[in-house]
Amino acid sequence: MKVPVTVYAEMTPNPSTMKFVANKHLLSTGDSAEFQSMASAKGYSPLAEELFLLPFVKGVFIASNFVTITKTDNLSWDFITMELREFIRNWIFEGKEILIMMPPKEAPVSEEADAAPKKVYAASEYDDAICDLLDEYVRPAVANDGGAIDFRGFEDGVVTVVLKGSCSGCPSSTATLKGGIEQILMQHLPEVKEVVAENG
Repeated sequence: MKVPVTVYAEMTPNPSTMKFVANKHLLSTGDSAEFQSMASAKGYSPLAEELFLLPFVKGVFIASNFVTITKTDNLSWDFITMELREFIRNWIFEGKEILIMMPPKEAPVSEEADAAPKKVYAASEYDDAICDLLDEYVRPAVANDGGAIDFRGFEDGVVTVVLKGSCSGCPSSTATLKGGIEQILMQHLPEVKEVVAENG
């Protein structure tokens, strides 16, 4: 017997994104996948591929029990929320593939071929402590808002993170970063002087 699937839409602090929460697990806890285009979703997420066929979908972020959609600016959520909610609900109900495999962690996002390579951070003695603090205090709140945060590295007192989902490009993400995340880390680890976000 199929369990009824419910999906509800939830506003996020980012006006361009909407979080669609399901009563089922879509990915294992702690995993997330972000797609910025049809090309980046190909071969990884049939759900994201289908969503990109809709002309107003600009980004798809999938996490444990929700899908965050970034829309184009030319349409109001009022016109598309119901359609998206039903589409996602039916997809889950029919048991279709959500994710075939995880996209590579460092997917090339830049259009330029000669884009500067991502900085590689040496492991530091504080990495585990920083990750633990992010897991305990930051991740649940960020997931609540339809996003995710990944730790990139720690160097010279600066913690570098990547914001994904609705947090990526959100007007209030800088305030969250400086007011929230930076305060928490500095409070627990005096070695942390600043938190910066690297563009995903």
